Amino acid sequence: MSSVIEMMSTIPCNSEMSASCEWTSHKRTVSSLIGSRVVKRPKQDDGPRLQEAAIQLLEQHQDLSTLLREVETSALCSTSSSQKKEEQHAPCEGIAVAFTGSLLVWELRRQATQLGVPVVVLSVKTVLERLMEIEEDDEEKGRELLTPSQRVRLGVLLKSSKDLLSQGALSPKLLWQEYRREQRQPKLEVVYHLHYHSILSLQMILQSDDGVRSWLVSQLKALCSWKPPEEEKDTRAVQQKVFSMVAEVLVGTGFEQNQEPAASDKKTSLLCCSLLDDMLCWLLDTVNQSLTQTSAGVGAEQWIQIFDTSLCGVSVSADGLQRFFTHSLTQTLTYKPRLTVSDAITQQNEWTFGKASGLLTSLLRKLAVIFSEELLLRHLQQVLETSEVNWKHVLCFLSTLLVYSPQAQPSLTELLSRLLASAFEGYDLENMIMAFLLARQAALEGPSVFTSYSDWFKMCFGGSNSCHATSKKSLVFLLKFLSDLVPFEPSQYLKVHILHPPYVPMKHRSLLMEYVSLAKTRLADLKESVEDMGLYEDVSGADGASVPDVEKAVSLFESTGRISATVMEASIFRRPYFLTRFLPALLTPRLLPVKADARMTFIEALKKADKIPAAQYSSYLESCQGLRQQDRSTVCLDTTQPPVDVLRAQFQTFTALTVDGSDGEMSAQLSRIAHTLSTVFSVGPEEPVEQTVIRLHQEGPLSPELHVKVINMLLRCFCQCVLDTSLTNPPNKQSTWASRFVSVLLGKKQLLSSVLHRLWDLFHNQGSSLSASHLLGLAVFVVHLHSSTSHSPLIVLMPPAPLQAAAVGEVLHSALVCSTRTNMLLCVQLSVAAVCYGICKGESLPQQQQQETIPSTLYKKLLYLIPRLLPEARAPFSPGGSLNEHHDADGLWSSVTDPSGTWRTTAWSLWRHSAFQQLQHIPGYQLLFCDWLDNELRVQRSEDALCDSERQEYQQWACLELYLPRPEQQGGCGGDTKLLCSHLLKAVMNQQLCEPSSVTGTCLPDILSRIQELLYELEVTELSSCRRSRADVCDLLFDLVSQRCSSTVDSASLHSAELSLQHTLHTWNRLLLALPSALFVTVKADRGRTTLDCNKLIEHINQHQREACSPASSLSPRVTAHFLRGLLCASVRCRSPGEELNKAWCQISLHCPLLLISTVRWWQRLSPVLMSLWTRLCDGEPLPEQLQLISSCHHWASRLEKGLSAFPVPAAPALLLAASLHCHKGASEGFRVALTMLNPEGGVECRQLLVLLLSLCVNDYLSTLLYSKEKTTAEAWRLCTDLLTVLVDYADWLLIFKSDERGVCQLVTMVTPDAVARLMPWAFYSLLLQQSRDLLQRAMRCPGFLHTAVLCYIKLMQLFLDGHVPTSTTEPEQKVEPSQILSNSKEFVLRVIAQTPATALSSGQLRKLESQCADLDPEVAAALSVHLSPHSLSPEMDFI
Repeated sequence: MSSVIEMMSTIPCNSEMSASCEWTSHKRTVSSLIGSRVVKRPKQDDGPRLQEAAIQLLEQHQDLSTLLREVETSALCSTSSSQKKEEQHAPCEGIAVAFTGSLLVWELRRQATQLGVPVVVLSVKTVLERLMEIEEDDEEKGRELLTPSQRVRLGVLLKSSKDLLSQGALSPKLLWQEYRREQRQPKLEVVYHLHYHSILSLQMILQSDDGVRSWLVSQLKALCSWKPPEEEKDTRAVQQKVFSMVAEVLVGTGFEQNQEPAASDKKTSLLCCSLLDDMLCWLLDTVNQSLTQTSAGVGAEQWIQIFDTSLCGVSVSADGLQRFFTHSLTQTLTYKPRLTVSDAITQQNEWTFGKASGLLTSLLRKLAVIFSEELLLRHLQQVLETSEVNWKHVLCFLSTLLVYSPQAQPSLTELLSRLLASAFEGYDLENMIMAFLLARQAALEGPSVFTSYSDWFKMCFGGSNSCHATSKKSLVFLLKFLSDLVPFEPSQYLKVHILHPPYVPMKHRSLLMEYVSLAKTRLADLKESVEDMGLYEDVSGADGASVPDVEKAVSLFESTGRISATVMEASIFRRPYFLTRFLPALLTPRLLPVKADARMTFIEALKKADKIPAAQYSSYLESCQGLRQQDRSTVCLDTTQPPVDVLRAQFQTFTALTVDGSDGEMSAQLSRIAHTLSTVFSVGPEEPVEQTVIRLHQEGPLSPELHVKVINMLLRCFCQCVLDTSLTNPPNKQSTWASRFVSVLLGKKQLLSSVLHRLWDLFHNQGSSLSASHLLGLAVFVVHLHSSTSHSPLIVLMPPAPLQAAAVGEVLHSALVCSTRTNMLLCVQLSVAAVCYGICKGESLPQQQQQETIPSTLYKKLLYLIPRLLPEARAPFSPGGSLNEHHDADGLWSSVTDPSGTWRTTAWSLWRHSAFQQLQHIPGYQLLFCDWLDNELRVQRSEDALCDSERQEYQQWACLELYLPRPEQQGGCGGDTKLLCSHLLKAVMNQQLCEPSSVTGTCLPDILSRIQELLYELEVTELSSCRRSRADVCDLLFDLVSQRCSSTVDSASLHSAELSLQHTLHTWNRLLLALPSALFVTVKADRGRTTLDCNKLIEHINQHQREACSPASSLSPRVTAHFLRGLLCASVRCRSPGEELNKAWCQISLHCPLLLISTVRWWQRLSPVLMSLWTRLCDGEPLPEQLQLISSCHHWASRLEKGLSAFPVPAAPALLLAASLHCHKGASEGFRVALTMLNPEGGVECRQLLVLLLSLCVNDYLSTLLYSKEKTTAEAWRLCTDLLTVLVDYADWLLIFKSDERGVCQLVTMVTPDAVARLMPWAFYSLLLQQSRDLLQRAMRCPGFLHTAVLCYIKLMQLFLDGHVPTSTTEPEQKVEPSQILSNSKEFVLRVIAQTPATALSSGQLRKLESQCADLDPEVAAALSVHLSPHSLSPEMDFI
């Protein structure tokens, strides 16, 4: 039949026909001609007449091509004029369209009869000619699709062709054969339209066209690479329809299974599969080229879109789609398996999701979308076990799966377990290789996707119950496998294996050591020997392991005050690492703070230990000075703009995806963002942040400009995403984008550190500049940081010295200080947004998980702030009342995001929400009274949101109505007023102890007023009560300070404990002076008689107050006056005030020498005050006799100093007289005169007085040594010398230096602080060694001098060993170093031993001294043994 068509093509048209053609083309169309004949509106019965007229006309104009062209033109005219002339010409054109098909068929049959050919041959020739005319009418070269005008004409032609087909006048198969003869590369759009108009289906073409492979694949590639013009939207739609049609036919024909397919159908099915494989191979080749050529991936993106379940429509069954996707995935994983396992091990770090081609990950994602994660991993295992694979594609597929489907992690863990179990069961290397490669690939995607490789390795091989630990064969198998990997492995995996080796029994330890040796050798070959592994086993995979080493070393130095042993050992045994890695990281130039921080102190300590070369240290200082001279902006990294531009575009894409994108697309975009952030913040492939500690510097260290830009961009992106997603859905109906966003930060320590520093700066310093949208976004950000606490690093706040590490949320909470009105408003808005978000987010979760979404620290902020700022919130909740309203979480969130709302309305709604109130019953969410006090004491009164009266009302409500009746289990006081007072007192002391500089301007006066109100209430109620005395209040106060002092003494360092104790006591004394003095003396009622009980006061002064004395042996005048006023005020409650006061003072004289001595010392200042007070209290009665006695003793001492008679001596205790004389020691001549008049030979009383006076002077001398006062030291030394001159011949003075023996000096010992008493041996030698030879000889002849001298020398040696000696000693004539004092003391002791007779010591004393000296100074012990032989000792001395 084709030959017939060729013959017909050679027959020329006659002249008449040509003329008619020309006339027709220049005159009118058939429709217009018919239309022009219409004078009246035609009727329905005019049809036959019109048809007959048209046939007669066609007989005169017999060109079929022109006829087809006229049909097209009429169709076009009909289309263009349909809008304007629809009503006028609709009947005419309707008739024309109705007759067109039948007229055309009639003419074809007539001419076919005349020519003698079949009508289908003539119709094919006619249609093909017109089709070729339409295709050739193309002005654009290289265009793969028809123009819009061509498309319209082709549509009309095919419509006419369909009419021919319906009447049996057209053969589709013949039409395709002739079309392929004319067109070697058929246009895909023509194929699509033939298929679409049901003229010739693509299935028929595939079955009949043997050369379909030669043109279909090439045309598909060309169409993929061609991009329609922007203005041709219809063309773009047609392009997608062409792809959809091809995919639908190829997939449906190739992958639908028939039970008994014919041979031809099977052949066509294989052809379709082959065509799809050809396109997939082209696609994968293009993906590989896109890594180097940006333009190569344009066409691939188009073909990737066919891997969509919706693209194939309903013509392909679900089973057929699964078979197609499974086949394509298998082909992708096994495509060109040229990479070996060793290549995969070496290059694996470059095949992460962030680094892989976007085309490849997009393809892999689409191939996996219709399968479950478990099914995909099982298929992956099957492919790995049965085929040679492309390891790059396999590992990229795993990364893509984990990124887009985080829920695949459990399935992967199970797969790895199966692989390892199978590997050790059959000693199968392939399964081992698969397990290790898959585990490493998953770990490379970060902790938010999979556990780190080090954790996985320790979990699988670190225990005694691991797979390899069952037998020696299994152990050898594992170690052999690891050894085989060594030549190819990156360094970070070798470090993991060395630092966290597999479990090996002791008897097989040598096998492990062989592997460790091999791994260390490999590290040395990589120039990352074991020296580069860091000091503290931080396997991060980054190049700079020394940076975390430096941070850890500085942290240990801060906590211990010493250079860690690890650093010292490294400076000796790992010197290359120490000099080339550790020191350069430590000495990185920076702007040095004005006050030396821990890093500077650590550097100085290393310098003093000669661990830092001088040249390197000098260079470091010069570099730091240079940085100080530069502008802050010069600290930024020398980085170009592209990373910022890339991140900006990525953040914009992610923002759009949070609203319209799927979870997988968001995860993929986050992985790309994470990869870009890694290039900016320079992190390694694996960084186990959860095991580290981040230092958060409150001053905010200088950050590079690039980092600041990136962090601001990141936070702005997060805030914008929160706003966008909140407009459409409440938190409980949103995707998990926010938690995934935050998890990206947790995998990068440097990035997270920068973010936390920025948040701290925003909250603490720039809160007033944050808008409501900023606060909303940052609140959500903090909530998700809180939710990820278990995966977050711990934070240490700097400065002050590092405290215990805490979670991220707890540390950021400390940036929100509610000290001023501005800070309170910032804090309440941020906290309200965060808690509302958490309540809404966790509405449908179990209670335990709800707590993970609500930060307890911010919730407690609201418990403090809302009642403080909203007085209506202080009303108690009544069951069923309006305050117990229940609001749905969605409405609560809408009030937060409502731009017209205020924080007050939102806070009030939140306060009344049932979920908010229920949280108060959970221990971790309760605002304890001590927490409330801590917040209240930080408020600055001048900048408070409340005025003075409002603050008083609020504090009284909180103390008396809120916390006093609240049970203790809920943080209250259980109705106990004394417990309430105790909390208040502790809070005041804590504030002054921990933050003494921040006390000024706070609410401390208000809290002190509350304490005074409560104590007064206690005093009044207890005095009026018949059941008890006022002892409870006194006990409360003294027990409080006793507990605080005892906890302070438990400190590890003696010196720091003493300083801390003194600080505590000074703080207590300031609080003591603010309380009523009468509270410190107990008034007891016994059998109708009231008496004073000073036991608690005496105990307190003897145990604690003596440690706060400066100088020693004396309370401060204010504290002394306060205690005395308390005695006087308490005594007037007794029936005989004077008598009771005398009794109390007698008790104090005997048992509380410190108060006695202090009263005597400050009597000149205190007597007018006390006399005035007593006169006012007792209606003008004179002072009690015991207080008058103090005045008498002062008068006696003054008279004695002036050289007047020493008699009569007042009838007072020796200590009172000595203290009085001690107060009048100013003039040295007068003091010597007084000593002469008080001759010790006058009696025991005189000697006791002088010994006590010497003891007080020695205390003065030691106090001046401790506080380095040269003039006072010289004066005290002269006074001690004068007293020694008088007393040296008597043994009584030696008791001063024997604290363990009871005697006349015991009273003075009770007033001596421990720091002074410890230095008594020092005072003994410091005083004696500067005396004249004559005085020393007299002292040596004194009974018991040798025993005292040796004991003091032993204690002096112990002082040196413990490091408790003064740093320097100031003497009257010269400065003597401590070491010189010790050497001189030893010479003196040896001389005393040599000159003292053997009878000076008993045998028991000698044996005890020898044993004590044996370890400290064997030479002195030998001298005692040689010069004081036992046979010459007096036996009766043993009883002395």
